[in-house]
Amino acid sequence: MTDLALHFLGVGNARALSLGSSAAVLEMDGAPALLIDCGPATLDAFSAAYRRLPPAVFITHAHLDHVGGLEGLYYKLATGPAVAPVKLYVPVALIPTLQRRLADYPNLLAEGGSNFWDVFQLVPVSECFWHRQLQLTVFPVRHHQHMSAFGLALEGLFLYSGDTRPIPEILNRHAARGEWIFHDCALHGNPSHTGLEDLRREYKPEQLARMVLYHYESPEAGRELAAQGLRIARPGERFRLDHRPKRMTPVAHDARDQAGDAPTSPLPDAVGW
Repeated sequence: MTDLALHFLGVGNARALSLGSSAAVLEMDGAPALLIDCGPATLDAFSAAYRRLPPAVFITHAHLDHVGGLEGLYYKLATGPAVAPVKLYVPVALIPTLQRRLADYPNLLAEGGSNFWDVFQLVPVSECFWHRQLQLTVFPVRHHQHMSAFGLALEGLFLYSGDTRPIPEILNRHAARGEWIFHDCALHGNPSHTGLEDLRREYKPEQLARMVLYHYESPEAGRELAAQGLRIARPGERFRLDHRPKRMTPVAHDARDQAGDAPTSPLPDAVGW
């Protein structure tokens, strides 16, 4: 049986440079199988972890803190030793935006003779796709504009929200079997992202107990989320997907006032941080 894990290369939002661009790697038996998003700092983090380039990438949306590293990946592939094209799984609605942002740049190589897509195997995806004998589910989320961002699930094991506002209807459909829930969350929400109060308002305690939060705005914000009894992901942290998340009890909204300093909770089932 294959051992699966999710390895976070970065966990920060676009301004949290010290936390790295939010990106994660689905590992199979310790080897990288699928990179989720490729921001400006992601390739360096991936190379440091695995000493190679990613074999496949899934793109959640086209904001540059999630796709800015694809240009660097193109250059490495176009100018390095010949290798098989990297599979690039892209929700259909995002392809025109990626074309405009990355592929339309004139003469990517000064000497010409190369197109952006030459080094990738573009695989348009809608509701699901197969990768390494795994069927992964794709779903739209609530970020910025309608149908501009997507999440990823391997049902029975994990759901990765991508950048989003709360999506309880999606969790009820794709994370109802005890899966890990990796969810966008900062201390303070906005029209494109989830905040701490949004989590408390929109999700069931049972769902919160299975969540791991990423895409927060600073190390201090991460410590505050953890102090509230919520799991956070840290750069370099791995979560074994074959181990069910142990229950955690998020601190009640007024618990700090009632009990003084809020207790911190351990991060069970996580290694490598």
